[in-house]
Amino acid sequence: MPKAGTIAALGPVIQQAYLPRDFDAALEYWTETMGVGPFFLLENIRLGEMKYMGEPSNAEFSVAIAYWNDIQIELVRPDNDAPAHYTGKYAIHEGMHHTCQFVEDIEEVRKVLQDAGATIVVEGNVGEDGRVIYADPGYGPGGICEFVQLGAGGPELFAMMKQAAAEWDGSDPVRKLG
Repeated sequence: MPKAGTIAALGPVIQQAYLPRDFDAALEYWTETMGVGPFFLLENIRLGEMKYMGEPSNAEFSVAIAYWNDIQIELVRPDNDAPAHYTGKYAIHEGMHHTCQFVEDIEEVRKVLQDAGATIVVEGNVGEDGRVIYADPGYGPGGICEFVQLGAGGPELFAMMKQAAAEWDGSDPVRKLG
């Protein structure tokens, strides 16, 4: 059991995220070599009221998400070069880029991060009532932690993805969403 008041105590890691140099090749690797899928592609994402290092940013990115049993695999593709956790200092292309934890209270996350001396790299809104924070607890590139307070529809979306993975027969490996 993680020590109370720590980043680990905020919740289990539910995602491993990668920032591949070649997004399409990464999709092919994960679906064909690893057998993970189907991936759901969400394109041209913009966080509401997004801030990078405390300053407004209009970063835009696309993600492909699939489930490997209980863990999400997320592949990220920056769609512009605006300041973000996927560009500049934090743009790591070898290995894992960040992990993600779903949380109940984003303000509790903010307090735990402050107490840990972490740097909030990006924060913003997801949909009407969801919130997200990406933070560097001190590891630097490759060690970013994402915290998501899911909004309306989030749990259902991820449940659909997980069910699709459980039933996946290898066909239609990449499916575009909205």
